[in-house]
Amino acid sequence: MKIFRCILFTIAGIVSLPSFSQNSLTGKIVDSISRGPLEGAVVYIPDLRVAAQTGADGTFSLNRLPKGSYLVEVYLLGYGLRTQTVIIRDVVTFNVAMLPSSFLENEVVITGNSLARAATQSPQPTTEVGQEYLNENSSTNVIDAISKTPGVSAMTDGQSISKPVIRGLGYNRVLTLNDGVIQVDQAWFDEFGIEADPDAVERAEILKGPASLAYGSDAIAGVVNLIPEKPLPEGQIKGEVMNNYQTNNGLINTMFHLAGTNNGISWSGRVDNIMAHAYQDPYDGYVLNSQFSNFNSDGTIGIHRNWGYSQVHVSYFDMGTGIVDGTRDPATGAQLRNVAYPGFHGDTATYVFPTHQEQASYTPFVINQRIRHTKVVWDNSFAVGKGRITGVFSFQKNQRQETNDPTMPDTPDIYYSSNAATYDLRYVSPQLGGFNYSAGANGLYQASQSLGTLMLIPNYNLFQVGAFAIANEKIGNLNLSGGLRYDTRIFQAVDHWVDSTQVPVPANTPGGIHEFQGFTSTFNGFSGSLGATYALPNNFYVKGNIAQGFRAPNVAECAANGVHDGTVVWELGDPNLKPETSLEEDFTFGMNARDVSFEVDVFNNSISDFIYAKGLQSKNGGDSINNTFHLAGLGAAPVYQYTQGNAQLYGGEAVLDIHPRTLPWIELNSSLSIVQGGLKGVPDSVKVLPFVPPTRITVDLKFKRNKLGKSIKNAYVKVGMLDYFEQSQVYQQYAIYNGLNTAVTPYEFKASRSATSGYVLFNAGFGGDLLSSTGHTFAKVYFVVNNVFDTGYMDYMSRFKYYPVNYTTDRVGVFNMGRNFSIKLIIPLDLKG
Repeated sequence: MKIFRCILFTIAGIVSLPSFSQNSLTGKIVDSISRGPLEGAVVYIPDLRVAAQTGADGTFSLNRLPKGSYLVEVYLLGYGLRTQTVIIRDVVTFNVAMLPSSFLENEVVITGNSLARAATQSPQPTTEVGQEYLNENSSTNVIDAISKTPGVSAMTDGQSISKPVIRGLGYNRVLTLNDGVIQVDQAWFDEFGIEADPDAVERAEILKGPASLAYGSDAIAGVVNLIPEKPLPEGQIKGEVMNNYQTNNGLINTMFHLAGTNNGISWSGRVDNIMAHAYQDPYDGYVLNSQFSNFNSDGTIGIHRNWGYSQVHVSYFDMGTGIVDGTRDPATGAQLRNVAYPGFHGDTATYVFPTHQEQASYTPFVINQRIRHTKVVWDNSFAVGKGRITGVFSFQKNQRQETNDPTMPDTPDIYYSSNAATYDLRYVSPQLGGFNYSAGANGLYQASQSLGTLMLIPNYNLFQVGAFAIANEKIGNLNLSGGLRYDTRIFQAVDHWVDSTQVPVPANTPGGIHEFQGFTSTFNGFSGSLGATYALPNNFYVKGNIAQGFRAPNVAECAANGVHDGTVVWELGDPNLKPETSLEEDFTFGMNARDVSFEVDVFNNSISDFIYAKGLQSKNGGDSINNTFHLAGLGAAPVYQYTQGNAQLYGGEAVLDIHPRTLPWIELNSSLSIVQGGLKGVPDSVKVLPFVPPTRITVDLKFKRNKLGKSIKNAYVKVGMLDYFEQSQVYQQYAIYNGLNTAVTPYEFKASRSATSGYVLFNAGFGGDLLSSTGHTFAKVYFVVNNVFDTGYMDYMSRFKYYPVNYTTDRVGVFNMGRNFSIKLIIPLDLKG
């Protein structure tokens, strides 16, 4: 409660600040062809979190603004997005003529930098996923929703857990921003996803390539920025009720959201619940224990004045999910339900056949996880002369429990609990001709402890601070951007002793085991980038960027000492590891025209001191084996220690959009994503990195009508194709990590050393806005069919691909979801304005 009182007292002090001079932005938005006024256009300033909406005469007014130079967005459905940098001082008139074009929606605004800017001015490759895309496509979690965009994929552990992968790198090499702050959790673990409410994300930005300059460690591969909805324009109170149902997994998603702005005070509140039973694949039917439930809530209140703004955001995420183990009955191939740990309960059966009621249950069985994430974000911006100072602070509590013993369903074997605080302070300069800069410091503090009965990592404390400076210069058609940063991360592991049953005991207890030795490691690193964009004649453009990233070792890499859960490998960390450093070169060539646009991005990413797990050899030859605790069912555990080498990844993305002016009702979007590479200077058997995605082609054909009679507008029909190539570069160490061998598991071992087959999926959908007799939208409907032909396929990025063989068919693993129909109904609530 102290943190809430501190924030409230500070806001009260801010509100009482003396008034500044009155500054405002007013203007009129019109159609560029008819010159008629456009009603309902939204004018938004991302860096100030304020918005206005045009009235029937096309005019708008944004008042109580601080002085400064800001990027202004103007958006209206059917006209796309327009952006322009405006210097605000006193009363500024800002008139815009909008050109009807769906293509202008591609004029993306990037907020995951020092300040908001148009994507055409940013040299770093960026992909944006908007609300329209999120509504028109079906998914089961927020990372799944963005995983088909160019250069992005996801490592999956069923339908509830997805970890983002950017250009072949994931885990602690991809940083997630949620609600404007770094998400602090346990990203090093295979079965831990991203704690983000998919219903609270209005759009997502994916920054591809090292972004350590702005965010420090863990952004060496890129950033996934999950962005909530904008504040409403002055005088409005609006909301929505949303319901989504999916047939394959019985998913039910219900959400209520309400927001408003009055006299510069903006607020919003949301509550939603998502639950799904086990998903079904074409070969096995129900995938046992893949069900999950997810409750979320959040609220925001903020004040906007001519000195800037201050807002507080509070959110709570609570998910329970089953963990699929894929065990089968040898005679029938049916998946079995775990009822007891082997060896702990005499002759009690270890597995039983599930009933149909259990297969379709919404309640996860043991093995299961419960993940909770509580977050408070305090976001501020204050005018200082012609520039401004921003400060964003957060408190985050992350709780992750995993229960493995069905006879003790309320006792988590693994329980990691952490408290964390993040901070970001920076000065943003005014526009000085074509030049601007920002400088500041950001970082985090995290204290984590284990409250369970099994420990792979020690309790630890982590502190990071980084100072940076970023500058931008515009010279005609040339935009230059660059900066430098220096980081320090201090990692402190807590000393820990246990007895032979892993119960904690005091240090130096006779017969005790010194499971984790306390130590302190300090990691330092430089980051930097230099890039440029240039607008060529005839709507062509080029971009180039070179960036160095920095990543400190995570807790497992520094301090692991135990069997990695879900594997049979004993992992050893090394506190003397060096930070990873990457050097990536990016080059982009593209064109933005009224009928067609395309972009080709190529990259080369060289990583020094790349951290990976390497098998240790015993003194007598063969694998080094550790049997310290003889955990049930594990047997001999090969020992792997984290070590370092050099790695290289290279590839690129190509995007093509066709939207002819003469056929405004049709649009074709396609993309190609390629990534190759691995460790350098090592044998072929170990050089391939885990979860490097196969080559992928996406194609979407969309037919649109602005109006269908008097009862439907913004109608669309779309069909799409996903073509995943064969992945012949497989991570062969997977067999050792999961105890696969030619004697006991010959089918699984062979699959783990063989190429993963490619596959093609087809999707379809339609929807639109339903109108009342007065012409107002009373509902929005989205109907989607994924995997239209119910294709049985195994995705290379799935952790289920080498699960136990079905001896009746010789198929290895648990397959991905079959055909799935989804219907989403959104009922807008226009209560005021």
